Amino acid sequence: MRRGSGFFLASPFLTFFLLGAVGASFPQSTKKSSATEESGAAQRGASLAESGHCSEALPLLKKSIHQVTDRDLKKRLGLDGLHCAMTQNVPAEALDFIAVLSRSFPRDPEVLYAATHAYSDLSLKASEDLAREAPFSYQVHELNAEALELQGKWDEAAAEYRRILEINPFLRGIHARLGRALLAKPQPSTESVAQAKREFEQELEVDPRNASAEYVLGELAKQDSDLSAAIRHYSRATKIDTDFGEAYLGLGTALVSAKRFPEAIPPLETYEKLAPDSPTGHFQLALAYAGVGRKEDANREAALQRQSAENLEQVRRRAADALLNQSAQPGAPTPDSPKQ
Repeated sequence: MRRGSGFFLASPFLTFFLLGAVGASFPQSTKKSSATEESGAAQRGASLAESGHCSEALPLLKKSIHQVTDRDLKKRLGLDGLHCAMTQNVPAEALDFIAVLSRSFPRDPEVLYAATHAYSDLSLKASEDLAREAPFSYQVHELNAEALELQGKWDEAAAEYRRILEINPFLRGIHARLGRALLAKPQPSTESVAQAKREFEQELEVDPRNASAEYVLGELAKQDSDLSAAIRHYSRATKIDTDFGEAYLGLGTALVSAKRFPEAIPPLETYEKLAPDSPTGHFQLALAYAGVGRKEDANREAALQRQSAENLEQVRRRAADALLNQSAQPGAPTPDSPKQ
């Protein structure tokens, strides 16, 4: 042991023991103190937000929501932060709060409700910014057309899409949207259907890889009993988009109608994997199996068709009953409402 210099040289064992003792006590105390400080900052941020002091609360909420581990407090911070971000008109920060809430509480009805309103407000703000900054752009016409479609004003929406094509006839997707608007009317005339078909064909000239345009042309060809053209368009759609379930169903159904049963089986089996609960898929596959003499497989698919149809009907009945009960008792609490 050395003396006179203000320190002594301990043995390796003693040094390890002393360092271990310090390491075991000091960090725990530090962590506990740090957690207390974080919780205190989070509580201050929430209190400020809930008392109307959003400008002071936001910096605390932005930091604390990424640090706290208590779920109830995290949710409170997220909802308070989202409210403050929207009232303070800082959409980027609102999106950050939504992201945290969506990851931590993906099925929480209160979170989903708040996110719905926030996204709606953000969408409205963005559309107002677009109209102010670029009032004569084709994007404004496109936004107007989408709004008109939601209102069921198909002729007005079609007019907006035509204005876009006057600005730029080579924009991807616009010919298809115009065709969709023409077909969406309750009872489109023969002329409207023919015009829509031309629009989808023009869309493919602009964008040859538009699977939706190929699919709609397949549907139109099937309605005209042109099975050869329908099969061609459906087949192209499945090659462009390998996850396009309805295109596989359309292709399989057209092949069954054309009595080309062996060719119909692969696309229908693919559709069944993509949509295992579809009664139509099971029914068409049963027809295809029966057409090639696979009776057991056909019987199995027929049974699955009946079962899936019954399940679907039960879901519809429950939904209808729920709507009736809700309309009969508008003040009644929902299953998620807190008990008094």
